Amino acid sequence: MTTDDTLVLRAAGRPVARYTVRPELSARLSPRPYLHPVTTLAGTAVTELSPADHPHHLGVGVAVPDVEGHNFWGGRTFVRDRGPTELDNHGAQRHSAFPLRDPDGFTEELRWVAAGRELLRERRTVTTTELGGDAWALDFTFSLTNVTPDPLSIGSPATNGRPGAAYGGFFWRARKEAEAPRVFTAGREGEAEVHGTRADWVALAGTAWTLVFAGATEDTRRDPWFVRSGEYPGVGSSLAFDERLPMAPGDTVVRRIVTVVADGRRDRDEAAALVGKAVSP
Repeated sequence: MTTDDTLVLRAAGRPVARYTVRPELSARLSPRPYLHPVTTLAGTAVTELSPADHPHHLGVGVAVPDVEGHNFWGGRTFVRDRGPTELDNHGAQRHSAFPLRDPDGFTEELRWVAAGRELLRERRTVTTTELGGDAWALDFTFSLTNVTPDPLSIGSPATNGRPGAAYGGFFWRARKEAEAPRVFTAGREGEAEVHGTRADWVALAGTAWTLVFAGATEDTRRDPWFVRSGEYPGVGSSLAFDERLPMAPGDTVVRRIVTVVADGRRDRDEAAALVGKAVSP
């Protein structure tokens, strides 16, 4: 079903993701469109929405904790020398239009607004592709343009003084289970080894599902991965890991992440093969 506020995406003829366009959320959660639930072809949910541990984690989407001091992530803001702090600085992503909308994807235009001012304009393209009887891929591209007359910069808690907390950009809050998922790349194993590294792909493998995230452009592959598996399961591609990302007036930042959603607990060779199918050379 498709309405003005919800889209259902399909792969292999099956519903695999619901996209909420205009969520009714408190300002503290930095309201924004999101994908949830996202499921495997067998129907296993692989996202979470507003879990108790982090109510501002909203399935799959784009979230940035610091755009020139404005919080588009939700929750508290990390302030240097003060730590996580409740501030009235939350922004919102507002849907403008769907230039394209099909059962297997869409293109959307959004406005990033804070303090009554539009800071960024986003063009988001999301598509699904079948990879076989037990896997499909979500292709997620977003472009952010500085529409103000002034320079802007994108930051993270890490660039504001909290080591390792470099979240911000594409983010996938995964399914939490009794046992933490296995996390690995082609050459590394475990959260401590994978977090903060640059790798062509990174995988989370749960009890009966596997997610494999791949940067699909050179710029995206240069961004380190933000990875959590112990405290909660989540993967993001970091726009501001070591330093703030500057954006002059009119500048555009583009990133593309392809995520394989597979049934079963896949190993390293299987994950690499799935990425090979999903990401065009």
